[in-house]
Amino acid sequence: MALVRVRFVGGPADDVARDLPADPDGAPPRRWILRLPEQSPTDVADHLYERGDRAGPEGWTMRYVRTDPFGATE
Repeated sequence: MALVRVRFVGGPADDVARDLPADPDGAPPRRWILRLPEQSPTDVADHLYERGDRAGPEGWTMRYVRTDPFGATE
């Protein structure tokens, strides 16, 4: 499986960079739900991010959309 490096923009993961699975066209997934491991177990939530329209000079970005209670997005 190919991976692509993205930078999360906004929300609790602002400026965090991670490798995500790449679509066949080399782009990251259109939406990604992120759970941050450094959050306390009582404070876990699902953070929804959406891919930008195209990669910029520094690569792909995933923009913050919203935060939902843990498991609400499943």
